[in-house]
Amino acid sequence: MSVTSKYLDAWEGFWREAPDETGAVLWDAEPALTAARHLAHFAARIEHPELPLVDLGCGNGTQTRYLAARYARVTGVDLSLAAVEHARSQDPDKEARFEQLDATDPKAVQALHDRLGDANVYVRGVLHQCEPADRQPLADAVATLLGHDGRAFVVELAEAAKPVLRGLAESPQGPPPKLRPVFAHGIAPGEVSDAALVELFTEAGLSVVAEGQLPLVTTEYTPDGRRIELPSRWLVLAGPGGADTRAS
Repeated sequence: MSVTSKYLDAWEGFWREAPDETGAVLWDAEPALTAARHLAHFAARIEHPELPLVDLGCGNGTQTRYLAARYARVTGVDLSLAAVEHARSQDPDKEARFEQLDATDPKAVQALHDRLGDANVYVRGVLHQCEPADRQPLADAVATLLGHDGRAFVVELAEAAKPVLRGLAESPQGPPPKLRPVFAHGIAPGEVSDAALVELFTEAGLSVVAEGQLPLVTTEYTPDGRRIELPSRWLVLAGPGGADTRAS
């Protein structure tokens, strides 16, 4: 299975039009408010920190570069070649490796695992932006990349984010400026229920080691100057041998 050309074209169009500067895209918040907060829950639960780390759905690579400053071998992958080109251009020192990957293509994912070996995986806000039919293949891709020894950190919008997004979209002033390109390119966030999020990964053979809630910080602000934050859930996942010791 692979993504539809319409979906790929939507993301290519979005990233071709996205400005180069950090923070210009809705979800491109500074790492101190995103990846750093996530590592506070993930780092101590990585059993093999020496493994490569894959940032799955890396976009323009802001979080990938942060991760690359803390782990030895970090690869950012994204469906969109335009996103990968943004990421490479913003990483002149080549701290991380960036490449295009359709994570719903099991052969391509297996080839990446064959090249890297077992890996730890970071996934931020990817599943809810996928077509529904692509969500299970993407969860399966995480399981493939983990192999026997890897761990994954996955953070996705919670069900409680839906009314917040609806309120933003239906504002009398219209959606906030950084949300408009998302809608314009047909990649508006879709709903993944809290229960379905866990089910996708358990169906892929993974177990939940820990879970909790955090705000998903955006780069956009309300008219009265408050930064927009969306409710999100995070999971730390392990392969079949991982213990299911859930904790927030």
